[in-house]
Amino acid sequence: MKRDIIIIGGGIVGLTCAYFLNKAGREVTIIDEGNITNSTSFGNAGLLSAFDKSPLSYPGVVTNTLKLMLKNQSPAIVHPTTDLNVYKWLLKFIINANEKRTNKTMMLFEKYGEISNRLYKKMQKDDNLDFDFHHDGMLSIFTEEKTYQEKLKKYNFVDEKRFKVLDKEEINEYLPSGTDKIKGGILFKRNARFDPKRAMSELKRHLEQAGVEFILNEKIDNISFKDSKVSYIHSKNGEFYEAEHFIMSTGYQTLLADIRKKPLMMTPAKGYSITFNMPEELKPKVSTLFNDLFIVMTPRRDNVRLTSKLEIGSENPNVVKKQIESIKKNFFEYNKEFEMINEEFWSGFRPLTPNDIPLIGRDDEIKNLTYAMGLGWLGMTFAPAVGKIITELIVKDKSNAKSDDILLFSGFYQ
Repeated sequence: MKRDIIIIGGGIVGLTCAYFLNKAGREVTIIDEGNITNSTSFGNAGLLSAFDKSPLSYPGVVTNTLKLMLKNQSPAIVHPTTDLNVYKWLLKFIINANEKRTNKTMMLFEKYGEISNRLYKKMQKDDNLDFDFHHDGMLSIFTEEKTYQEKLKKYNFVDEKRFKVLDKEEINEYLPSGTDKIKGGILFKRNARFDPKRAMSELKRHLEQAGVEFILNEKIDNISFKDSKVSYIHSKNGEFYEAEHFIMSTGYQTLLADIRKKPLMMTPAKGYSITFNMPEELKPKVSTLFNDLFIVMTPRRDNVRLTSKLEIGSENPNVVKKQIESIKKNFFEYNKEFEMINEEFWSGFRPLTPNDIPLIGRDDEIKNLTYAMGLGWLGMTFAPAVGKIITELIVKDKSNAKSDDILLFSGFYQ
């Protein structure tokens, strides 16, 4: 049976592509190697951080990371590896850490972050979806005086709709668990937050009800080409699948792109999350970014989540106790001691590009193959915008060159 559109990968990007393609009247099949209950999307912080937040590669990132390493507070770990692609990626990352690239990236973040927030609200309203979505800003906390003063220099003007520099009392209102060791805080009002698990589960439920086909626990291990098209894909279970169009949304996994001989400037970056209950009176009021520690703390309806760490070159998918202890140590250095109740630990790999720009768009030669990957730690932040872009590309049969969004927001053209 030849299907209409097959999406390989059921993370947040795959699901939002399916959502908008289904709305456009296309018949969609999602094939995923798991059961869509604990993928990288589920481990996300839930902070939708498109506004007033630098990309990972920013001016001074190398120096700042080395300083944190000396203090044993660095979230970044680079493991020795024989994979030359990792070192190529690191070189590109360092090259992108300049003012011009950072400013361009932040402008793109704002453009597509605004689109995504608007679409998330519309999706919830139109289809009665519950994402536990709150458009109430992001608190940026500074634990280093130097970085706080540098940030104040950039925000030495008044814009009440955009941000507010908080005094000590206001910081305590937003972050009751914080201690006097915190140097300062700025509330960036345009950011939002939601519960990734709830959003993923709600989207999957809705798509099933809308007629989207799910083929789960089915790992695609080969892709075949004929006459400049994908003729079929093959699964580890011995199944063959044909379709009019294929969307590759496989996260950090590049096996199929490697078979296609499509080089992707992307590396797996391992991250961790701790989900727990805490005293209600100490819960943060909004998503809180500990700017110098790369720790995000997000309140949800039923619990709180901490996310941190950026391990490059790791091949170990398991939760490493030492890293969990490191996150807790860094966190409690600037927060009051309390018991984390009902702890759940998670680790997973994010598909990270060296400039935080996703790899989206049609294949240059294979007519019925489109890529939707490489969103790294920003998958939740930009998924609806990417889903909308990919849908327009396919439904209107556009080339990459005819899509302003692809030319602007695809790492293939950056």
